[in-house]
Amino acid sequence: METEKVVPQATATMKPTRQRAILVGILLLTLLIAYLDRVNVSVLLADKTFLTDMGIAGKPIEMGKLMTYFLIAYGVANVALSPLGDIWGPRVAMSLSIFLWTLSVMIGGFATTFGTMLVARVILGVGEGMHWPMQSSFVKNWFPPQERGKANAVWLIGLMSGPMLAMPFFTWIVGSWGWRPSFFVLAVLGVIPLILIWFFTTDHPRQHKGVNKAELEHIESALKQEAEAEASMKTESLSERLASFCGNYRFWLLTVNYFCIASIWWGTMAWLPSYLKAARGFSWAEMGALASLPYFLGTVSILYFGHISDKLGRRAPFVAVSHLLAAAGIYFGAHATNNLYAALLISFGIGAIAIALPSSWSLLQKIVPGKAIGAGAGMMNGLANGGSAFSPILIGYFIAMTGGYVGGLMFLVGCGALGFVCMAILSMQKY
Repeated sequence: METEKVVPQATATMKPTRQRAILVGILLLTLLIAYLDRVNVSVLLADKTFLTDMGIAGKPIEMGKLMTYFLIAYGVANVALSPLGDIWGPRVAMSLSIFLWTLSVMIGGFATTFGTMLVARVILGVGEGMHWPMQSSFVKNWFPPQERGKANAVWLIGLMSGPMLAMPFFTWIVGSWGWRPSFFVLAVLGVIPLILIWFFTTDHPRQHKGVNKAELEHIESALKQEAEAEASMKTESLSERLASFCGNYRFWLLTVNYFCIASIWWGTMAWLPSYLKAARGFSWAEMGALASLPYFLGTVSILYFGHISDKLGRRAPFVAVSHLLAAAGIYFGAHATNNLYAALLISFGIGAIAIALPSSWSLLQKIVPGKAIGAGAGMMNGLANGGSAFSPILIGYFIAMTGGYVGGLMFLVGCGALGFVCMAILSMQKY
């Protein structure tokens, strides 16, 4: 029987290494590149050559499929393949996911038919769906509980900054060299996180040569206390955990709210570049800058309003206002006669929806009992993102039905209005 390695007591004079800080930086870079892979097709929907080559010019429903198919595969893989991280460890599972990204963009770069491009998007969804849970596994293994909030905040910056950087980056590439090189650039970029994950991370800090005794003791002493506390809790079955919140209508109001957030998020990410260029007539350079603006505003919103809601102790009013501002910005932007005002108003609306993100998760932690939070989070996130996967194709349907982008944007306004009603109810109940 193999004996566990004994780590000597760290001396008081030993300065802990900061290898876990390097790890979270690698996780941030990995998520940034993941979002580059997701967003490039959004820019390509504004490129006439790409649409003609794929045979989908003037077919908005087919255009919407490029994001919808990705999201469906992403949602399924998120649930079905995440256990691989427990079997192989997050390092191997994340490396496999990055390999799948690289394979998908290579297929996309060589694609000559729309069907092949859809296959590439499905493979991308499978790879990225496996990747997301591994980010959390690394943080769980490497960070004491009291440091995980900051660690998660660092890598989650990629959620907004990824699209913010991707929009102007890809408009520059496509405008300068065409659509195929955008995929090959992604393939090269994908090698960077693959090398970093494979050669510079380990599943646990004890396995890493760059972690000294002081840092290891700091991490493992806290993880030991956490494990002991979890072991002392009463074990509940899945059905018992589900029953603790599924009968609570507030949970379902929160889930519908998150569906509305996700629909606005994915819908605008898929269609904003095309709208700015095709409907509003902006140049490639102008479109790239304006398409990145919502995500800059979203980054500011997440950081600022997450802090304010903590200080005030109320969450639902912030989420309700977020939906209201998003609906108003998109509505008035869609009907504005001045193109620049339209772009700024819609950017404001998309940025405003980010206000709801931290408060929605805080509400979940308040409404769902602590022992069921994993099941509650999985159900809310799974149902919301699964439903919102159809947002891009529904927008394409409304564009086809009405003959313009306004119809598709009004679908998003309706999502904002529905989310506002759900959160207004919780606001009146002092949540």
